[in-house]
Amino acid sequence: MSVMTNESLYEIKTVSEPVVHQDQVFFVETLVDEEENNYQKTIYCVNQKTGEKVHWGDGGQSNTSLALSPNAKWLSYLSTNTDNNKPQLFIIPLSGGSAVQLTEEEQGVSTYKWTQNSAGIYYQTTQEAEKATEEEAKQQRKLPQKTVITKVKYKLDKAGILPTNQLYQLKKVTIATQATELIMERSDAFSFQYVAQDESYVLFGDRLHPDDEWASGTTVYKYHLATKDVRALTRDIPEGNFYFVGANETEETYLLVGNDFQYKFVTLDQLYAYDVVTGKLTCLTHDLDKNVGDVLIGDTAQNVQGFPVEWLDNETFLFPVTDQGKIVLYKGSLDGQLEVFVDECQHVMDGTLSACRSQLVAVRSTFTEPSELGLIDLSTGEWTAIYNPNESFSQTYQVMEPERFWYESTDGEAKIQGWYVPPVQVNNQHPVVLYVHGGPQVAYGETFFHEMHVLSAQGYGVLMINPRGSNGYGQAFVAAILGDYGNKDYDDLLLGLDTILEQHPEIDKGELYVAGGSYGGFMTNWIVGHTDRFKRAVTQRCISNWVSFYGASDIGPFFNEYQLGADLSDVTALWNMSPLKYAHQVKTPLLILHGEEDLRCPLSQAQEMYIAMKKYRNETKLITYPQSSHGLSREGLPNLRMERLTDIQDWFKAAE
Repeated sequence: MSVMTNESLYEIKTVSEPVVHQDQVFFVETLVDEEENNYQKTIYCVNQKTGEKVHWGDGGQSNTSLALSPNAKWLSYLSTNTDNNKPQLFIIPLSGGSAVQLTEEEQGVSTYKWTQNSAGIYYQTTQEAEKATEEEAKQQRKLPQKTVITKVKYKLDKAGILPTNQLYQLKKVTIATQATELIMERSDAFSFQYVAQDESYVLFGDRLHPDDEWASGTTVYKYHLATKDVRALTRDIPEGNFYFVGANETEETYLLVGNDFQYKFVTLDQLYAYDVVTGKLTCLTHDLDKNVGDVLIGDTAQNVQGFPVEWLDNETFLFPVTDQGKIVLYKGSLDGQLEVFVDECQHVMDGTLSACRSQLVAVRSTFTEPSELGLIDLSTGEWTAIYNPNESFSQTYQVMEPERFWYESTDGEAKIQGWYVPPVQVNNQHPVVLYVHGGPQVAYGETFFHEMHVLSAQGYGVLMINPRGSNGYGQAFVAAILGDYGNKDYDDLLLGLDTILEQHPEIDKGELYVAGGSYGGFMTNWIVGHTDRFKRAVTQRCISNWVSFYGASDIGPFFNEYQLGADLSDVTALWNMSPLKYAHQVKTPLLILHGEEDLRCPLSQAQEMYIAMKKYRNETKLITYPQSSHGLSREGLPNLRMERLTDIQDWFKAAE
């Protein structure tokens, strides 16, 4: 078998958005297109009995957001194969025939929902509040225009400076006539989440305190179409973040996922039931001490939605939980009963119930398999594969099964989980890379990570650890580093390294490397400022200075106050947690990688660290990537993803 390379990424395919109709399973297949330097998202269906695969949809670059009409006559989706290259709503008859474009929105369609009678579709779009005339638009293109900013939240990573001249709209298109009507219009952004079976109301998400721009909470609102009345569903919980995940068949109960903000940004998400008649909101998972939802990270899962909450009947449901590096499916009921349904070493990433409700059609990944479509039997929980787009890939490339291990923290307060990926060819005295994840409230786990396997193929052992601050180990674990970055988390990482070094004497203790991005970039900067034991380091999309981060990041004020427990009135606390303070102690050669359009951890963070390294005469290099936001390593331009991987590997090899 061959060993993986950077370019192997072009051969990996991701399955997502499964939709079931009789024996057919429709899905989106995504591949990284080297020639076009983009991501191709194509609709296919596979017959569960014969395995036959057929192409659906159109020839556009992006076909996503699959849905089946309730009467099972139409498959709907969003496609960018349009005159303005914006995602528009299409339907295609399941009986056969060409796709029909239903919308021509100037700024495209973001999300949509079918009506229960299949006669129409509600969808969300935006338009300019005051559209410039053709002459005004021509003049604006000719002359530079000023930008006036008046809000705290005025920019967003991947989006840039947020437009101020926008109207956010909910519309309905009638299938028979293709006529559209305006249902709701707001000057603030919202997220359309549900339309009632009788179309008397819709549910949407918006800010919990819309008049307070310093408040960070979100909630679910019910909007009555006839009266225009708007009501928040979480009025009894003064803070927090909530979103709608499903209504039962009788629409007597909604399920919401959210939290009460008790532990600020690190409060675990719980599952809540909302009684439509009484307005009572009840937490169904308060004794679970686990996060409802999916926070596992990898670098090949494209266009996946996360496994949804699925109603089994009017009283019971399935929901996903992040638990010790894997996604566990739970079965719950409105009376508060919870039981584990599926608990395997896997990442269940997407799914839906079959029409007979006896099976789940799901997408999963494992540490050694990128993406696979299959069935989960609701009586046994067993997995049966339907389609593996990476069968040839798995037969071609050798990837290593990780060594899974646990160890006790130095203070005895926690058990820490890690994964050690040995080199494909194990040699005595081989190097090892400690790779720190971002977040920090995410987690490594049982999912495919191309970059780690490539390093393993090049002779490195790769160490992946979930230190305190990571998710999947309970509320106390994830909240352990609030206001205390670089203490317990730092100790956990280095102790994990020592644990592996003790268990693997074949590792060369003089060939230790460290790398990480985002929070992992912060931690890489912090590590090299507090120890000289690493031969080389790579910090990516990093944080170096919490003082300047406060005003420069798109989430700076909120992150600093709710995560670090300090604002500009306590610059000393922010500075004490800033790697830049300890830059004079760095002796480790440091490569600094950063996207030029990163607004989450702005480029200035990398530049400050770079100049500090130059000031103290430490070996360093700064590499920036154009047209790249915070998610470069997972969803950035493919050619720049290749460049980034090569830059990291060249930096490590320069030490050999």
